[in-house]
Amino acid sequence: MNNDVEIIQINISGEDKPGMTSSLTAILARYDAFILDIGQANIHSSLTLGILIRTTSDKSGFIMKELLFKASELGVMIRFTPVGEEQYNDWVKRQGKNRYIVTLLGRKVTAQHIADVTQAVYEQGLNIDSIVRLTGRVPLLEDERAHKSCIELSVRGNLDDRDLLQRRFMELSGTGLDVSLQKDDIYRRSRRLICFDMDSTLIETEVIDELAERAGVGEQVRAITERAMRGEIDFCESFTERVALLKGLDVSVMDDIARNLPITEGLERMMTILKRVGYKTAILSGGFTYFGNHLKQQFGFDYVYANELEIENGKLTGRYVGEIVDGRRKAELLRLLCQFENINIAQSVAVGDGANDLPMLNLAGLGIAFHAKPKVKATAEQCISTIGIDGILYFLGLKDSSVEERCK
Repeated sequence: MNNDVEIIQINISGEDKPGMTSSLTAILARYDAFILDIGQANIHSSLTLGILIRTTSDKSGFIMKELLFKASELGVMIRFTPVGEEQYNDWVKRQGKNRYIVTLLGRKVTAQHIADVTQAVYEQGLNIDSIVRLTGRVPLLEDERAHKSCIELSVRGNLDDRDLLQRRFMELSGTGLDVSLQKDDIYRRSRRLICFDMDSTLIETEVIDELAERAGVGEQVRAITERAMRGEIDFCESFTERVALLKGLDVSVMDDIARNLPITEGLERMMTILKRVGYKTAILSGGFTYFGNHLKQQFGFDYVYANELEIENGKLTGRYVGEIVDGRRKAELLRLLCQFENINIAQSVAVGDGANDLPMLNLAGLGIAFHAKPKVKATAEQCISTIGIDGILYFLGLKDSSVEERCK
C-alpha cells in the first residue's frame, strides 16, 4: 500500500459555535494527523479557522470525509487545499525573515488609512501575517473627540528601506493617523521602564511659563522657552536666564500652580495600567522637582529627576541648586535607571516633546515623540499626535480587553 505523506490546508468559515475547534481536531486526532500550523480569527460571531496538517495518503480521504460531515452538521463551510512539500518548505524558510509590528492609531482608523499603510507595506515587499484590533469595539453613538482606535499589523519580510517606510508613515500624521513601526523582537515584548518628560508631556503646560506669569515676566520667559524647545538656543543657557527672571516670587505660588496643573488626556488611565502590569516609571524633566514630586504623589511614578529651585526666606532667589537636567543629563539618567533596574537599554521607553528630549528618545529601545515640536517629530522614529498619552499603551502592544479586565 502506498502511504505517501500528504500536506493539506483546511479552511473553515461560518458562524462561530462553542466546541467547534474541539470537534474538528478530535477527528484529526483519531487519524493521528500532525498539525503543522493552526490559526483562528473571530469577527462579530463569524469564525475563520485554518489548520495545516500532515498525514498519509491512506488516511487523508477518511479525514476529509469525516470533516465534511462534521462541517455540514455544524453549518459551516470547509475547504481542502493540497500543499506540496517544496511549497511548505519555502513557507518554513520565510518564517525566519525579519518581523515587524505596524501600529495604526488615531481617533478613528478609516479604510483609507488602512489602504495607505498596507500599500506602503506592500511596496517594501513585506507580507501581512495577522491583523488585530487593540482598542475596544466602537459604539455607534459616541463623541468622536473622546474616541480612540488602534489596529496592529504583524508583518514579515526583508525591509529594504526602513527610513523610506518611516517617512511614508510620518506623512500620514497629517490625516489624523499615527503609525508606529517596530522590530518584533524579544525586547519589544519585554519593556520594563518608561521615562517621561513632564512639561507639555504629562501636563499641558510649561510650568516655568506659569511661574513667569505670576512673576510678571511671562512674555520674556515664553519667548526664551519656545526658542529652547525648538533647539535654537542652548537649553542650559536659556534655563539659567529664565530662572533668574523668577527672582522674588513667593513660594506659595508654586503650591497653587501644582494643585491646578492641567493634566494630559489619558495620564491617569495610562499610569493605572502601567503600574498594574509591572512597569517602572520615571519623570526626567527640565522643569522643577516641586511639580514632579506632586505628580509622583498623585499618580505613583517611581522616580523623579528634575531641577531644584533655590529658596530663601520663602522666596525664589533666581538661582537653582545642583546640575541642570538638560538633554544630555536625561539620557544619562535613563541609562543609569536601566542599570539600577538591571534591564537592557532596549527594554526602556522614553516619551517627550522637545528638542532636549531627543537624546533620551534616541537612546531608549522605544522613543516616542508625544504631541511634539516639528524638529522632534522629524527626528523621532515613533510619534503620537492624534490622541492622549495613554496611546503609548498600544505601542507597547497592550490590548484594551486584556488590560481593562486586569485593572478591575
